[in-house]
Amino acid sequence: MRLKDKVAIVTGSTRGLGRAIAEKYALEGAKVVIIDRNEEPLATAVKEMKEKYNEIYGYVMDVTNRPQVKEVFAKIVEELGTVDILVNNAGITADAQLYKMTDDQWDHVINVNLTGVYNCSKEAVNIMRPKEYGKIINISSVVGLYGNFGQSNYAATKSGLIGMTKSMAKELGRKNINVNAVCPGFIETEMTAKMPEKVLDMMRDKAPLNRLGKPSDIANACLFLASEESSFVTGAALSVDGGIVL
Repeated sequence: MRLKDKVAIVTGSTRGLGRAIAEKYALEGAKVVIIDRNEEPLATAVKEMKEKYNEIYGYVMDVTNRPQVKEVFAKIVEELGTVDILVNNAGITADAQLYKMTDDQWDHVINVNLTGVYNCSKEAVNIMRPKEYGKIINISSVVGLYGNFGQSNYAATKSGLIGMTKSMAKELGRKNINVNAVCPGFIETEMTAKMPEKVLDMMRDKAPLNRLGKPSDIANACLFLASEESSFVTGAALSVDGGIVL
């Protein structure tokens, strides 16, 4: 098992990519902390995952609520002893062309997708630095690399995460803390399942591998970056996109 007894926090992990990452980590022996801001989906996810894995823990936490983030990280350390891996996966969209975008749409996406990562990373770093070990993985997007129509707020956060990842990697490398980003392309999720087949075909045609990605594709990349196999990888922005950004 590649993550045996490691304590891994995955934010936004009751469904979708976060859930796939959390389950992959649990399969590889990690003590997995799943995070959601809502109690009901969190309780359901914890119950379902505990039927398959032993070491599953759940905490209600809003990544934008700084006092709550501090409190929850302290509780995790109290219960599990440390934090070895943090996956900053929680994120939202609020799409609109810039001239139609409301201030609330801009502020909310920035607060969750960027400030939320700052809040969680700062708490994790304060735990990881003294023991000189840690893995931080930021879930960005190929949209952060090339932009996207109607997503100036979302693209700004995902591009910002790449810059943040590289800066953190330079700061924390001397403390044996690896910081990397994963940039998913078009992935089969609940969101894409609702799209018209014509749009899905267009997405497939754009990728040289001629398919949409699966959540497991992202989870496998995150497993590599959380494992000791990536001990000499830091500051990377790994595109997992079927070759769409070439």
